[in-house]
Amino acid sequence: MLCACSGEQFRFEDQPGSPESLATRDFSASGLSSRNGGGDWDAKLDEIQVDEAESTLKEALSLNYEEARALLGRLEYQRGNFDAALQVFKGIDIKVLAPRIIKAIVERTRPCKPRSKVVTVPPSTMSIHSVSLLLEAILLKARSLEELGSYKVAAEECKIILDVVESALPSGMPDAVSGLTKLQDIFQKALELLPLLWTKVGNHHETIASYRRALSRPWNLDPQRLAVTQKSLALVLLYGSIEACPKDNIEEAIVLLMVLVKKMVVGNIHWDPELMDHLTYALSMTGQFEVLANYLEQTLPGVYTRGERWYLLSLCYSAAGIDKAAINLLKMALGPSESRQIPHIPWLLFGAKLCSKDPKHSRDGINFSHRLLDLANNQSEHLSSQAQRFLGVCYGNAARCSKLDSERVSFQKKSLSSLNEAAKRAKGDPEPDVIFNLSVENAVQRNLQAALDGAVEYSSMVGGVSTRGWKHLAIVLSAEKRLKDAESILDFTMEEAGDIEKLELLKLKAVLQMSQEQPKQALKTCSSLLAIIRAQEKSEQSETLLQKFETDAWQDLASVYGKLGSWSDAETCLEKARSICFYSSRGWNETGLCLEAKSLHEEALISFFLSLSIDPDHVPSIVSIAEVMMKSGGESLATAKSFLMNALSLDPRNHDAWMKLGQVAKMQGLPQQAAEFYQAAYELELSAPVQSFI
Repeated sequence: MLCACSGEQFRFEDQPGSPESLATRDFSASGLSSRNGGGDWDAKLDEIQVDEAESTLKEALSLNYEEARALLGRLEYQRGNFDAALQVFKGIDIKVLAPRIIKAIVERTRPCKPRSKVVTVPPSTMSIHSVSLLLEAILLKARSLEELGSYKVAAEECKIILDVVESALPSGMPDAVSGLTKLQDIFQKALELLPLLWTKVGNHHETIASYRRALSRPWNLDPQRLAVTQKSLALVLLYGSIEACPKDNIEEAIVLLMVLVKKMVVGNIHWDPELMDHLTYALSMTGQFEVLANYLEQTLPGVYTRGERWYLLSLCYSAAGIDKAAINLLKMALGPSESRQIPHIPWLLFGAKLCSKDPKHSRDGINFSHRLLDLANNQSEHLSSQAQRFLGVCYGNAARCSKLDSERVSFQKKSLSSLNEAAKRAKGDPEPDVIFNLSVENAVQRNLQAALDGAVEYSSMVGGVSTRGWKHLAIVLSAEKRLKDAESILDFTMEEAGDIEKLELLKLKAVLQMSQEQPKQALKTCSSLLAIIRAQEKSEQSETLLQKFETDAWQDLASVYGKLGSWSDAETCLEKARSICFYSSRGWNETGLCLEAKSLHEEALISFFLSLSIDPDHVPSIVSIAEVMMKSGGESLATAKSFLMNALSLDPRNHDAWMKLGQVAKMQGLPQQAAEFYQAAYELELSAPVQSFI
């Protein structure tokens, strides 16, 4: 018994000998009267015209024929006879039946009339069972083509199902309509199959379009099924293709992944750890590390251990430029609450590395490095070398932050000892960064020959392509008063340097030229520096750095004009610098020097104190305040001496502070003490670089 579109039932007189004969048998309107009783049909002929009855009968018989093929094709597909199933399904002309299928779906899903609980459907409308049977046949036809390797044709067949249902339901699948369960299931399977077929074809544009199509309307997908579709689209957008609008694709993928993570957090879908991995990758690609940290904080307990979570968060905050928060998180990972856990080498290594960059965290870095060294001694020489390297750098930073002479000397010795040990352990596989850090520390401690040898060795190890290596070498040479050689190295390096690196080199070159009493050349260099800055395309990442370079360039110009005695030009340059960065310690110190040159002592002091309000440890401003007070004489000398002693506690090798201290001692009538201070200033000036080694 097969269902017809009118709801009538037709019975074959002869039982088919086999499914194949049923599927290939032709039915015609002329044979209808011999197979069915005519009583019922006579009543119909009385009501409608003969030609309409004949048309209805032909359609009914044709549908039976298509249903037979659908049933037989399903049987062959279930048996795994994909070729036979395909041959059977080819007899179903879905394009001819599509209008009637669309009409049937529309009628069956049409809202009930007011005061009526039953949807009235015309008798000639195809049943939902017939619709489901025929759409299933097309779906199985697509699957058979897929099994036979005809992916493109399969995708085109699968697309027919979506076109038909979408034409009937442009607003999506309605809720609470009885009898649509089978149809909905077939449609949802087609939604999921189509993008997979286009993926096998290799057409990423169609794959993405198919996934977007599945998500563009409410198709009553259950939450987990919808999540799988959203995840699949996100992965295709992230990893599938870079042919068109890769940035837009990544942003869309991020939105989808964020939606899925939110669903996981509230428990709407099962927890999927892969989603966090993909979201991490996507946000990292776009530099949205703070957003990533926010989502990591939302992960459920048990997905990561507390230590792992803190470590991942520290990576995010460090990448976002918030090193202080990153260090605090790593300290938590090594806190009392984690004392029973075995320390994780990556946490320790990352903590030591972060702390080595900031002198304020040098003591924490020493702690990280020692903990790392305890673990590394039993693992590898390379890890031990890295632990010793960070330990040496942190000891050096701690020495520069210490205000106690005995502690400073102790830290300096430990710094060189650790760095030499790091170089020794990495001797079989020399580490350029170790040699560079060792050279810098030797330079800071004024072991200039050792610093020079290290700088040359580092440049040789990196093949002469490191701008920071050549810059460091030039500064070491300036400390040896080989200013011409230093400038020649900068000119040589300039040819291979990138735009940002060239700015650093030009800044140093201008300082070297001022040290050689070449103000005109220094002015020219500063002008070139400003021209390069203005020619740069400013992005979010580079804008802050370029503003810093431009501020420094105007301040350098002010220094040059100050040495030439052109104070009005110097003030103009300083106003330019303040318009870019108002809160600059150096800028206010230079402003004070201009005012001091005009004998405006009170105004100069205000500028110097403004500088200290921005940076209380700005040594040049402290020395400048002492110099103004020295001019007052009398009781002000004791205050000036106090300021100078404070400056030397911050920077013991500041020869200018020692010189001013000698002048104070002389004015106080202490010639022996003054001579000692002058001697210290002279010796330190002999090895003073034109720019800080750090």
